[in-house]
Amino acid sequence: MVDVFTEVKIRCSLDKVSEYAANPDNAPKWYVNIRSAEWQTNKPLTTGSRIAFKAQFLGRQLEYVYEIGELIPSQKLVMRTADGPIPMETTYTWKAIDNNITLMTLRNKGNPTGFSKLFTPFMSFMMKRANKKDLKKIKDILEQI
Repeated sequence: MVDVFTEVKIRCSLDKVSEYAANPDNAPKWYVNIRSAEWQTNKPLTTGSRIAFKAQFLGRQLEYVYEIGELIPSQKLVMRTADGPIPMETTYTWKAIDNNITLMTLRNKGNPTGFSKLFTPFMSFMMKRANKKDLKKIKDILEQI
C-alpha cells in the first residue's frame, strides 16, 4: 500500500489557503506533475464533483478522474480515483495556527494493482518527493499574493 503524508506551514490565512488549494483550476499551477484539470461536472466544487486530470509521473503520461468524496470548507477535502490507472485517495486538511499561518496537510494513499504493485516502495518515495515540491510551490505562490 502507498501511504504518503506531507505538511507545510503557509504564511497566509486559512480561508485563502483552503480556497486556493481546493480549486481544481489551480492544481496545474502548484502541482509539479499535473498538466491540466478539466471539470466533468458543473462548478462549484461539491461532494460528487468530478475532475479529469492529466499528469506526468515517473516518465509516464497519466490520465485519471477524481471524484470529491468529502468537502468541509476550510477544513478538509477528500477525493478518490473514479477512473484511472491506480486506485488512489488524496486528502487535504487545513488548520489555522494563527490569523496568518495555516498548516496544510496532503496525504495520498492507495493500493497499486497489477504490474505497478511491484514498484510500491519506489512509488511511495517518489510521491513523497513530489508532494514536498508541491507543498513548497503552493507555499511560495500563496505567500507572494
